[in-house]
Amino acid sequence: MSWHPHITVATIVEAEGRFLMVEESKGGRLVLNQPAGHLEPNETLRQAAIRETLEETGWDVTLSGVVGIYLYTAPSNGVTYQRVCFAATALHHDPQRTLDTGIVGTVWMTRDELAAQPERWRSELILRCIDDYLAGSAYDLDVIRD
Repeated sequence: MSWHPHITVATIVEAEGRFLMVEESKGGRLVLNQPAGHLEPNETLRQAAIRETLEETGWDVTLSGVVGIYLYTAPSNGVTYQRVCFAATALHHDPQRTLDTGIVGTVWMTRDELAAQPERWRSELILRCIDDYLAGSAYDLDVIRD
């Protein structure tokens, strides 16, 4: 039996009621996602979340909590992803930083603006994570054991 779930991280960054999102090219269309990506070898989950946020948005962040751990099987390819979603605070932005390949840009959006555009979501996890964050479902970072 060969089954290989993918471990990913995502970061919810909120400022003044808006959430930091990335616009990325996926399958020939522009989709919206939180700053997110795969855990790399010899990296902790916290390090991965901070790195992915910087690489995809140019924002340095500090993590403030764990929103949740999600299991998702993508209907497009059948791959199962385990997503660890963190809450974070934006510290500093480098507008000159080159963003990851495939990232077109960043945009700050309200929850309602995102909810109105489900056809642009990379997956339904983006709104689910935001709703869990807004409901106060954040856990102490100590729940992550590196």
